[in-house]
Amino acid sequence: MSYAQRKELSGNRTLSIIIVVVLQFILGYAIVTGLAYSVIKQAAEDLKTFDVEEEPPPPEEPPPPPPDQPVEPPPVVTPPPIVRTNVTPPPVIQQVREAPPPVITPRAPVAPPPPPPPPPPARVVKAQSARGNLQTLFTADDYPQDALRNEQTGTVAVSLSIGTDGRVTGCNVTSSSGARSLDTATCRVLRSRARFTPARLSNGQPTTDTYSQRITWRLQ
Repeated sequence: MSYAQRKELSGNRTLSIIIVVVLQFILGYAIVTGLAYSVIKQAAEDLKTFDVEEEPPPPEEPPPPPPDQPVEPPPVVTPPPIVRTNVTPPPVIQQVREAPPPVITPRAPVAPPPPPPPPPPARVVKAQSARGNLQTLFTADDYPQDALRNEQTGTVAVSLSIGTDGRVTGCNVTSSSGARSLDTATCRVLRSRARFTPARLSNGQPTTDTYSQRITWRLQ
């Protein structure tokens, strides 16, 4: 915008302001002095308002382009030297194969041979009847009554167990007479009456022994 145009716009704006101020003063005075409505209407008709429109500013001209400047190539950068480092190869791990453990087959322990049985004590003297023949120990009164009534006779073979004191500790019938009462009477008499000289070992110590005898029962 030129300087003359700016000056003209400024004068118009000042003139408009002055006219508006004068009109306001007249209206205020008319109201105060009680002028008639017609005067106010006439003054209002005479009042001409107009809008002062400012002209838009002209568009700004774009700045001239800068002069062409030569494009400088980027500086050449020398790459850093390649530093070669000696890389130590990893150690070679050799796997040592262990030999499998030997298979040990357990062997059953060999049982030692059983010790030989101790030898039986040597007997120097066997048990003997202290009263001679055992048949003489029986009398007619020892004959069982039922065997007398039935007239039973026979021979009884017995095996006697002799203790260390020479007494009969056991009587076993090895051969029956056929009459139960005669067998029982034989053992009863021998247990109560028979006496023996006990058997002795080589050191003279008395020991147990057995003695076999046959007793015959006869009717007189």
